[in-house]
Amino acid sequence: MWRSAQNVFWLAAKEVRSFLNDYVLLGLVIWSFTFSVMSMAQNTAQEVYHAAIAIADEDHSQLSHAIAQSFLPPYFKPAQLIDPRDIDRLLDMARYTFIIDIPPHFQRDVDAGRVPAVQVNVDATAAMQAGVGAGYVQQILATEIARHAAQTDEAPPNTVGLALHIAFNPNATPGWFMSIMGILNNISMLAIVLAGAAVIREREHGTMDHLLTMPLSPVEIALAKVLANGFVVSVATAFSLYVVVRGLLAIPIAGSIPLFMAGVLLYLFFASAVGLFLATVARSMPQLGLLFMLVFMPMMMLSGGNTPLESEPYVLQILMQGVASTWFVKFAQAILYRGAGFSLVWPDFLAVAGLGSVFFAAAVLRFRQVSAAAVG
Repeated sequence: MWRSAQNVFWLAAKEVRSFLNDYVLLGLVIWSFTFSVMSMAQNTAQEVYHAAIAIADEDHSQLSHAIAQSFLPPYFKPAQLIDPRDIDRLLDMARYTFIIDIPPHFQRDVDAGRVPAVQVNVDATAAMQAGVGAGYVQQILATEIARHAAQTDEAPPNTVGLALHIAFNPNATPGWFMSIMGILNNISMLAIVLAGAAVIREREHGTMDHLLTMPLSPVEIALAKVLANGFVVSVATAFSLYVVVRGLLAIPIAGSIPLFMAGVLLYLFFASAVGLFLATVARSMPQLGLLFMLVFMPMMMLSGGNTPLESEPYVLQILMQGVASTWFVKFAQAILYRGAGFSLVWPDFLAVAGLGSVFFAAAVLRFRQVSAAAVG
């Protein structure tokens, strides 16, 4: 037993040195847990931010002027006045995302109690901003028209008073969500890639045959690769949370990072086992990359990180219960977003540990079979 532990330790140390000498993979890890996380946190594609808007004012009234002045930063850039004949041309040139055409006699019709139409032209090639921003434009127009009709600067009272309480992210800042989810996706991606690449690299360099002829068992070889690459990913994850997310981005983390890291260590057995299994199927690095895309993309899209699990079809919800990434995302969000303690997330930890053990055992069994065939 002690001899096996020593073998695993020295093999894992060799794997870490090999990784540090592979500048491509080293650069990938550094980029994924630093600049990639920062770019996702600061990405404004998920919200309306400095959207370009123009007004084709054919009324030139007090109301149309008030509407033009109501579009303010940071959601919109100051509204620009344009000629109505230039609407189609400016949309074709992608100069503006929103162009509002206010018809002639608009204020007169509003004062007379009629319901005039306002044309809102939207460039939907910016799909996210167009979808969310169109709702903002509609709300601003309705508020300004109602304010003018009431002849007061106060917004009309609602028939129902809504008391909104936004928990855990008071300003609904997308960066708080995107940075953490970026780290979770990178953990899965790199654990699979590094474990699989370690096996493929040994095979392509011809050193796998040397390892198999040494007094080492296939289980020791596989375990060493999982532990070494898991160590690299866990160190990079802790650095990203402490230095990038909490330090550089100043994003608050509600819960315990050490508790989250304990869950990461459990999850890495599952993700590394997936990479190890794929490496026993693939015969080259390009094949591993193709298999990785087939496995990682459904994991990322369906585990509850991009969309809530309960929004997916019921069959997918049941199937995803058998994938450890679903439980990983669940307890990660509970700890880092909502400050949950171990008493709340231990069932998720148990599910990750159980599924990770099953997948790890299957991957090691497959690795042993492939190794035995190679020796034979």
